[in-house]
Amino acid sequence: MARRLAWTELAPSARAELQRFEDEIASLERGRGDPEEFKKFRLQNGVYGIRQSADRQMIRIKIPFGQITPDQLDTVAEIAEEYTPSRRTHLTTRQDIQIHNVERRAVPAVLRRIHLAGLTTREACGNTVRNVTACPYAGVAPDEPFDVTPYATAVASYFLRNPVSQNLPRKFKIAFEGCNHDHARTPIHDLGAVATIEGGRRGFRIYVGGGLGASPRSAELLEAFTPAEWLIPTCEAVIRVFDRNGNRSNRNHARIKFLIKQWGIERLRAEVVAERRVLLSIRSGDLPLEIDTTEEIAPIAGLPVESAPVGTEYWAWRASNVRPQKQDGYFSAMIRCAYGDLLPEEVRQVAEAARRFCGGRIRITIEQNLLLRWVPEALLPALYQHLTRAGLARAGAGSIVDITRCPGADTCNLAITHSRGLAEALATALDTGELANLPEAREFSLKISGCPNSCGQHHIADIGFHGASKSVEGRDVPHYLILVGGGTVEGKASFGRPIGQVPARRVAAAVRALILYFHAERQPGESFATFVQRVGLPQLRTLLEPFRTIPSYADEPDFYEDLGAPNRPFLVQVGEGECAV
Repeated sequence: MARRLAWTELAPSARAELQRFEDEIASLERGRGDPEEFKKFRLQNGVYGIRQSADRQMIRIKIPFGQITPDQLDTVAEIAEEYTPSRRTHLTTRQDIQIHNVERRAVPAVLRRIHLAGLTTREACGNTVRNVTACPYAGVAPDEPFDVTPYATAVASYFLRNPVSQNLPRKFKIAFEGCNHDHARTPIHDLGAVATIEGGRRGFRIYVGGGLGASPRSAELLEAFTPAEWLIPTCEAVIRVFDRNGNRSNRNHARIKFLIKQWGIERLRAEVVAERRVLLSIRSGDLPLEIDTTEEIAPIAGLPVESAPVGTEYWAWRASNVRPQKQDGYFSAMIRCAYGDLLPEEVRQVAEAARRFCGGRIRITIEQNLLLRWVPEALLPALYQHLTRAGLARAGAGSIVDITRCPGADTCNLAITHSRGLAEALATALDTGELANLPEAREFSLKISGCPNSCGQHHIADIGFHGASKSVEGRDVPHYLILVGGGTVEGKASFGRPIGQVPARRVAAAVRALILYFHAERQPGESFATFVQRVGLPQLRTLLEPFRTIPSYADEPDFYEDLGAPNRPFLVQVGEGECAV
């Protein structure tokens, strides 16, 4: 059983929130409370409504920069096993964990378990500073100037329950990166901090105003060098300027990206610098010049070296899922979690692997995977055997078969389609076909959202999809809009461009045609994004035409059912979103 804190070890504010939750839920269960009045408090504490259900909830657990312990994973497994019909936990593109379909009356007990495990749901939803994310390789990446982990920790801690971030015009997302690869996707965040050193001094390049959703926008450079000790005052200055000036009358234009579009980056920069000057004068959010990272990077000692036989499948897994760390003799191993979902027994096996092979060091990634860090090279074969027995030794991390998806219409009020169904169809088509073995598929991204809001980050995929619908013969037919050529590098997000809507049942075949065309026509070393620019969208749209036809309902009635929701007619049932309540 996972170690739990004592009730008295929790902060008084956390105890008060949990007690209020219990009281409010008890009142609702007796028919006395008002669910609408309770909604803002519920969301501020990480509890969402579930699609077409008055008494089921989704609970989002904040995992700052994705760092979680084996004991905490065991708690998540217990909750999923005891309180969810599907028994699934879902890893998100924000390094969070979501638990779906919890009965409303059980929510207080679940929240207690989460908090007593040393985790929190506070500000995982609502118009707040959301979970602070970071590169999962922070602290072990060979090309980083320094470890951003303690700085992400400091920022996450500073804004948790901070009055300045409780009632923003809209949600505010922060990401940290130290690698050249931009694993954290800083250009799509409200604020992105990229580690740099200038004159021997630690600092950050600060970007602001990125975001996805229906109106994607790339972040702009706010400051080329922000000294590390000014990091929190700078973040707070940006948030205060946004709080005062963001659009509070129209939620669709309330993110900071719209303020920058209105003002321009020069005016925003001037306002932030002036605000920061005040904060520095009162020493708000001071950070020490140097933050100790000894605990994070201390080498593992005393682990027994285990021997295990290896074969071709091991070497394929090691080639795609394992990376050397900057610390000699240590490696990081990625566990590819299909569709971002794990069952309780799988969660427990990951926790056990972390205890046995890497001293418990685990990070959730924004690709909805789990990274085991600090694995001694001699233990990699034994780790592989452990994961194989657990059904978790899937090769292909970061490749075309490593598909990202949002929860979709399984639970989300805003979703049009069941994104998991498409992910399963794509995985079947790719895993069992020749596409997964193509060299160009090794670093090729597929991302799915059930609606245009991009929780699955479809805008920044090589091929992205978002749910849509068309009416044929008076019946709704599930479709996906296909976008091509998206991606990020530091300082710039390139958003996928649409090439047409395809019926859900034909998307996998359409993707196969796109990939094979890329394979046949690409120039040496050409990326898919460059290929898209060279061949042009009209040619790719023509390629999709054979897949856009829709048979009559009489001929193929299952064509009118959504992937992942068989044996019932597809109906567009979009409800009210709660992201900005």
